[in-house]
Amino acid sequence: MKKVYNFLFLLMIPVLLTGQERLVKQGNEAYNTYSFKPAQDIYQWVLDKGYVSAEVLQKLGDTHYFNAEYAQAAEVYTRLFEEFPEATDPAYTFRYAQALKSAGDYEGAEQAMALFYSSTGRDDLSNGSLETDYMEEIQANSGRYTLQNFPYNTSYLEFAPSFYGDEGLLFSSDRDTGNLARYRHSWNSRDFMDLYKVSRDSTGDLPVEKLREVNTRWHESTSVLSADGQTLYFTRNNNKNGHVVTDEAGFVRLKIYRAQKIDSVWSEIEELPFNSDAYSVAHPALSPDGKTLFFASDMPGTYGFSDIFSISVNGDGSFGTPENLGPEVNTEARETFPFIDTEGFLYFASDGLPGIGGLDLFAVPLERLGENPKVLNLGTPVNSSMDDFTYIIDGESRKGYFSSNREGGQGGDDIYAFIENERLNFECVHEITGTVRDKVTQEILPGATVRVIDESNTEITSVLTDLEGKYSLTLNCNEGNFIRASRQGYLPSEVFLAPSEGTPKVVDLYLDPESLSAGFGSDLAKLLQLSTIYFDFDKYDIRPDAEVELQKVIAALEKYPSLKIKANSHTDSRGPDAYNLWLSQKRAEATVAYMISKGISADRLLAEGFGETQLLNDCDDGVRCPAEDHQKNRRSEFIIYE
Repeated sequence: MKKVYNFLFLLMIPVLLTGQERLVKQGNEAYNTYSFKPAQDIYQWVLDKGYVSAEVLQKLGDTHYFNAEYAQAAEVYTRLFEEFPEATDPAYTFRYAQALKSAGDYEGAEQAMALFYSSTGRDDLSNGSLETDYMEEIQANSGRYTLQNFPYNTSYLEFAPSFYGDEGLLFSSDRDTGNLARYRHSWNSRDFMDLYKVSRDSTGDLPVEKLREVNTRWHESTSVLSADGQTLYFTRNNNKNGHVVTDEAGFVRLKIYRAQKIDSVWSEIEELPFNSDAYSVAHPALSPDGKTLFFASDMPGTYGFSDIFSISVNGDGSFGTPENLGPEVNTEARETFPFIDTEGFLYFASDGLPGIGGLDLFAVPLERLGENPKVLNLGTPVNSSMDDFTYIIDGESRKGYFSSNREGGQGGDDIYAFIENERLNFECVHEITGTVRDKVTQEILPGATVRVIDESNTEITSVLTDLEGKYSLTLNCNEGNFIRASRQGYLPSEVFLAPSEGTPKVVDLYLDPESLSAGFGSDLAKLLQLSTIYFDFDKYDIRPDAEVELQKVIAALEKYPSLKIKANSHTDSRGPDAYNLWLSQKRAEATVAYMISKGISADRLLAEGFGETQLLNDCDDGVRCPAEDHQKNRRSEFIIYE
């Protein structure tokens, strides 16, 4: 009997597995059409029945992750990594890290993120990494907000607040018909969302109104109103003629639409020309002047899962070319839901920058993009271990709103009102490097002191130049600063750096000696790095280009009153020797006469002509040379004799 039982049991195994495999196939069909909730139920059932595979764990984890059920996702991904480590590609490593972070396992999240960056070919963990001290920085930015109740939250989804005129507020919700909804989104088994408008200062006693001209049977969400109140941008599912449009994978993409207010009614609704059926373009935001539209997209050129882009809005309503905001903002993960305040600060949500968990809210000054600015986490209580996103703020009142699916809310996503009690400190730090040199000889000056002096003449910091005359320091570029160099035996020299110059800069400083220490017979032109003073053939008048260099010699004579020089002048080899000697003397005298005419005392100047006796090349008598080689010999030099 036992043998018969075992035989029957063995016969039942393939039948059972076949049934479970059929269910997994059904789950995959639901998953591939982004029906995550039905797929989740199927995967969990077969897992509970003992059927385990990497595919089931991967997709079950994803159904939780993409519905922001991070604790459940972390549990499933942990099992995936433990039982099928060979099946964990970078996408799952990233999701695993985010799920662990949301669950409060920061050490595990940091290890998973390190593995993610390593597997994607990045050795440094700069922009999108978890750093050992990132929680200290987040803590420093925390405690600046007072959260307030938003009276229009329900047990459904409410998110994506946006300012609607001076007193109004738009938001997105799936509250409309509850379980009687005719159209339901299979991603999370919830109703499709519409845009609603309320009074900003209402305590909940005023009715919530639909934005009926804009809403359809599909999703409408994230919106932004132009400053004049006449143009509304919003996000909607890709659809045509009342039917949704899918991409090659069967996914319904998002698009940005634009509506115009005509006779107090939203009409002329059109999709923007840079939308695509192949990728999503969503979550619009406008610059204060309305000339730039910001949005999130996974279009070609995206660094990660989604990036923030900008595009110019032309005066005729047309658009420029989308531009990625670059790696200072975007990471290999998700950057989304941009908002620009009236002061030009970009607020956005990211799960690739160091945060507390899920999507965190960040800010950066737009004007400093390209200068390697510090992107700051807004800290708690705005950020939590769950998803926090769609942040907006009024620049004058410092009141605003954001959305979150954190614990303690009424629905899956809720809107939270806040007051910002303390501004975020966007410290602008940039590196200054340079070399300190002798202005006359160009020699490097080791041991020179380089000081940072603020605009109230207070010394901020100082450093000494190294053996190569180099220095390096950092500045707060929110303020104007003087960079001042000094050294014994030299006059101090300084330059001024205006505020908001956040790019790394090279500032070389040149110090004038208190006295010229060049020895007898030194060529002053070489010490001052002057261009050679030349003369035309068979002439001794001072050319315009020579005047420029002579002014530098005059400046040195004025700076050092005890300095005396002799002008040595020369000719080329053409012409009789005696004539060339006379011509060179006339050139020397013309040079001295010019300096005397500019105020230099005659007793500090001598003149001597050397004819063709000191040629600089082989263009001697009887040698055929190009005109430019002869020119090199028709010159004046300035020799220090006292």
